[in-house]
Amino acid sequence: MQHSEALQRLLDSLRADITEARVLEAIATTPREVFVPPELARHAYENRPLPVGEGQTISQPLIVATMLQALAVEPSDAVLDVGTGTGYQAALLSKLAARVVTVERTASLAERARRNLGQLGISNVTVVEAGRELGFPMGGPYNAIVVGAAASSVPAGLVAELAPGGRLVMPVGMPFMQQLVLVRATENGPQPTWLGACQFAPLIGDEGWDAGLWESLNSPDR
Repeated sequence: MQHSEALQRLLDSLRADITEARVLEAIATTPREVFVPPELARHAYENRPLPVGEGQTISQPLIVATMLQALAVEPSDAVLDVGTGTGYQAALLSKLAARVVTVERTASLAERARRNLGQLGISNVTVVEAGRELGFPMGGPYNAIVVGAAASSVPAGLVAELAPGGRLVMPVGMPFMQQLVLVRATENGPQPTWLGACQFAPLIGDEGWDAGLWESLNSPDR
């Protein structure tokens, strides 16, 4: 109840860009304050990213909603969520899809995500600790893949995890110049649609960024 007015303001602001009712309903019924540090709970429904520790953030609600709307998740879909963080996007996906696999490279964040999802009684999400290989081929193929970190190009390995007709949404570009892209797996190969500017942390691993290289490119002294 203490967050209800702030949530309503957020939903009102999102409706200017987000028209998919299922996405808005997922946001309306998922308590974002569970996924941020307790000292930031009062800011949970502000339309901005918030730090969650380990150098990571929970993404701006508008960006999350934009990605999920573009992903066009069906209730029968299997979805891969790359970059779990504390589990907020996976929680939203749990209300849109039949099954969600979410991968996180930081063990402490993966454990927090499991606790957060468990606290909300969410049972159709599997949290996996990621290795260098992107995604989780063992759980595929996926009808939809959403990536919460930026690569310099769309990783072929992730596209290969899509089922025929599947969709992938992710940020692509350099540290300060990124675009969201929707990729559809068609008979004629991957077909991209560009969705607009964004800024995300790096996707680390094979077909992603080397952490040291990203830091050097992102350095204010460069």
